[in-house]
Amino acid sequence: MLLTMATLYAPAQTNGSNSPYSRFGLGSLKDQSQGFNKAMSGVALGFRDGNRINMQNPASYSAIDSLSFIFDVGLTLQNVNFKSGGNSINAHNTTLDYINAGFRLCPGLGFSFGFIPFSSIGYNFSESKYLGDHFNSGSTMTYTNSYTGDGGLHEVYVGLGWNPFADLSIGANFGYVWGNYAQNITQTFYENGTATSASNGLRRQIDADLSSYKIDIGIQYPIQLGKNDVLTPGITYGIGHAINSPAHYYSYVANGDSTKSVIEKAFELPTSFGVGLAWAHKEQWKIGLDVTHQRWGECSVPQIINDKFVSTTENYMNRTKIVIGGEFQPDRYSNKYLRRVQYRAGASFSTPYYKVNGHDGPREFGVTAGFALPVSNNINNRSVVNIAFQWGRSVPGVSSLITENYLRLNVGITFNERWFMKWKIQ
Repeated sequence: MLLTMATLYAPAQTNGSNSPYSRFGLGSLKDQSQGFNKAMSGVALGFRDGNRINMQNPASYSAIDSLSFIFDVGLTLQNVNFKSGGNSINAHNTTLDYINAGFRLCPGLGFSFGFIPFSSIGYNFSESKYLGDHFNSGSTMTYTNSYTGDGGLHEVYVGLGWNPFADLSIGANFGYVWGNYAQNITQTFYENGTATSASNGLRRQIDADLSSYKIDIGIQYPIQLGKNDVLTPGITYGIGHAINSPAHYYSYVANGDSTKSVIEKAFELPTSFGVGLAWAHKEQWKIGLDVTHQRWGECSVPQIINDKFVSTTENYMNRTKIVIGGEFQPDRYSNKYLRRVQYRAGASFSTPYYKVNGHDGPREFGVTAGFALPVSNNINNRSVVNIAFQWGRSVPGVSSLITENYLRLNVGITFNERWFMKWKIQ
């Protein structure tokens, strides 16, 4: 019941973007990390554990513990500072990050399902320009362009991870992606600071209701490096394709004239590749490195170019992200609580996937830290509360664009219940 209600409620709460850069492409992309790796900057492709759900590489589902039902949920509180020139402004929001669950179906076969945001659109800003005197009458003329946008994409998925032989595991997530895309530009003319009808204003609107499938495939192969060390390479592949949804464009002028255009299959999801490596030492250290690449440069998106509504790849570019992170748990079996806490840290760097006025979009840098607090009582000693702190910075390719600095607090709860234990009475 909780899963159903949360999934229905979640889309309204996950648009959480205040960034003006969410105007481009499909919006601001979500990192799709979860409670266990938020504090490690999202490193995941080589990680496989029996007490976690790692949806970023579905091959990991084959490692889910046979006695467990795992339910995971998380949210983020965010503060963002925007700077441009001498101007600065702060914005706050709270978003639901993910909901998922997993358990083992039979030996060597794990199953997971859940909800996770894919992207978010949310911005509201304007720019004004001085036009000079109005017909030498002494009146000053200005105009203001206002930009607003809202929407984003969300994903529900089911996934399987299978260990067919030896240590090789393969898996796949089968997802359904849906959401809305709405952008508006309004141009208003002012005479001596008052809106005037002497010159025709203009309003442009692009909207679309998007829905499509999404398939991601993963492989993992743990390699034993002696008694205490395991090295696990992981590979993922996401299938790119066109989204079979139209985009609508409306143009309105103050005198009543209007135009309408439609582009069928105006959007695309990119082909993606990921390679990761994770090293585990005893039951104390886990360190991982991921490199992912998304072929956005081959995708199309609707744009207004020279007053024409077209679907183009000109404003996209391929995106690469590098993540490194790790965790340390002094002694998971200790009687001392602080020695059972998992301490985590990570760092990330990513290139943009879109262009802004012909220039490369902002590069993103981030560092993270946090910990996992075990829940210890007579009923439950396997669940954990995950807390992560994130600092990030988006730096544009040219100094005239907006720089973003954000602070995030992520809180997630991993419920790990022994649903499948067989009790015996003697």
